[in-house]
Amino acid sequence: MAKALIFFAEGYEEVEMLTVVDMVRRAKIDIDMVAIGDQRVVKSSHGVCITADRLLDEADFAEAQMLILPGGIPGTPNLRACDTLCQQLQQFAKEEKWVAAVCAAPTVLGELGILKDHQATCYPSFADQLICGQYVKKPVVRDGKVITSRGMGTCIEFAAEIITVLKDAETAEHVKTAIIYNDQYED
Repeated sequence: MAKALIFFAEGYEEVEMLTVVDMVRRAKIDIDMVAIGDQRVVKSSHGVCITADRLLDEADFAEAQMLILPGGIPGTPNLRACDTLCQQLQQFAKEEKWVAAVCAAPTVLGELGILKDHQATCYPSFADQLICGQYVKKPVVRDGKVITSRGMGTCIEFAAEIITVLKDAETAEHVKTAIIYNDQYED
């Protein structure tokens, strides 16, 4: 079974994190919510508290096939300040394992050199901080083993791309259909 880890720090964007977790679990892919601090309960940028599955020192990086970063302010700078997480992101990129980030969080990948020579996207106001090969204004960009996305409104497509690479496109489409994503309605 595929294994993904999604990381969150104080000030994360809760919809970006939970949309990914919800859809990936609907696809029957194992994903752990990992808090980078010393507490399992972490407050979002909008005051929503969510309990992590595990703390960073309990995360099983050896079994993981993908590392995922939600955005949010100050969540993104808090993720960037975590040396252990940044080292793991760089190691994953070096080993050509999957990394994914949405909203402001692709800037973390950019600062770590992971987006060098890659096309990528992010929340529009962070585009000048992206440090990538080429900024692309698309909802989701997959280039090599890196997936980036623009923000909360693109998270269903972002999660579907994660499902596609960890499982298959058919499962991603099935999940989108099950949640009534872009369903056509008759009058």
